[in-house]
Amino acid sequence: MTNPNPQAAESVLVAGTAPADTERAATPAIAPSLLFLLVAFIGMQPFSTDMYLATLPALTDAFATTPAAVQMTLTAFMAGFAGAQLIAGPLSDRFGRRPMALWGLVLYTSASLAGALAPTLAVLVFARLIQAFGVCCTVVCSRAIVRDRYEVPAGAQVMARAMTWMSLVPIVGPICGAILLAALGWRSNFVVMVIGGAIVLAATWRWLPETNTARDPHATDLRPLVANYLRIGSNGQFWSFTLMATLSYGALFSFISGSSFVVIRVLGIPSQYFGFTFAFIVCGYLVGTWITRWMLPILGLYGTLYRGAALSCASGAIMAGFALAGVHTLATLLLPMVGVMVAHAILQSCAQVGAVGPFPRNAGAAVALFGFVLSVAAALIGTWIGASHDGTVVPLTLTIGAITLGAALVAATLVRRSELLADAAAAGAGQAAGRR
Repeated sequence: MTNPNPQAAESVLVAGTAPADTERAATPAIAPSLLFLLVAFIGMQPFSTDMYLATLPALTDAFATTPAAVQMTLTAFMAGFAGAQLIAGPLSDRFGRRPMALWGLVLYTSASLAGALAPTLAVLVFARLIQAFGVCCTVVCSRAIVRDRYEVPAGAQVMARAMTWMSLVPIVGPICGAILLAALGWRSNFVVMVIGGAIVLAATWRWLPETNTARDPHATDLRPLVANYLRIGSNGQFWSFTLMATLSYGALFSFISGSSFVVIRVLGIPSQYFGFTFAFIVCGYLVGTWITRWMLPILGLYGTLYRGAALSCASGAIMAGFALAGVHTLATLLLPMVGVMVAHAILQSCAQVGAVGPFPRNAGAAVALFGFVLSVAAALIGTWIGASHDGTVVPLTLTIGAITLGAALVAATLVRRSELLADAAAAGAGQAAGRR
């Protein structure tokens, strides 16, 4: 049944995320095995992109092609990730999280093997597309599992805790990828992805319980599916948080897409050291997850998000300012990006949970639409970064500066409107309780 007033629903569900209601609540309990799987599921995406970032310039030599052509390995991944989510989400609502995660990992491991053996760039791009289908199953399931088990405030804390551990993946991944590239060549990165996929597959088979206790047998029927997506897409809270997350991730994906060419080819850093530069900025993400876990019980969902948006905007402006002033150094690129990464950890933890919160019965579909928007935007941004690369740091830094400014504007307008609706609903509920 659709809610005739989705905005009222959003207000009721977000009410209670203010500091007065959380009162420094402890992080909700979670079994170590489930936490490991959440970390692994969320980490599959950065594991599959960050691991081989240092190889992008090397791929231009290996296949005798251009940076824009090599960029298609990232663009295809994000495009596949985007489209597959619209299917994976409803499938997990109908059949459960466990089978979707298992089949996704089988697909991912097989595609990674194909990538390791790819004889041409076209085959590698296709393998990356199929890899993305598998990864999307795990990511969709991770977000839906959190919604299955926890309400919005508690879910944000669990997600932040999982992301704290997950942040080790993009720290270690680029370093290992660069070392493997120097020692064994670019194919070795995909061999490691095969091994990682097999390990997570075995752990999922052993440890993952089914968390979807209210499976919807009609979740994949075309008419209800379209109705669900229309209902989700008409919810103001969903778009407020989704646009916030999209812009935050867009700033990060800009750096992911362009950093290897800028750091290695423009700034002259040897490829075997690129992983350390990327790991340095990811440390900001790790710090951001700690800050999020500390801030949420004190400031609530909205107060935490606003501070993240302000930090993101300030950091992006500093980066763009240095570029326009002609100060093109590794420090002026990386140090502001650390601030963007701290902010990204804050914004992503809050936005993921806030966007899905109004849809406990259709968490899979909500997560799918959320991820679809993020991934389409990332694919477009990746294409732009490849096309705009001019041998300087300027296109990359100005793109990040513009995106972070957009995030601040969304926080000040759309997110603020959602907060006011939540406050009004909470006040109305309190008055109604008083009259009883």
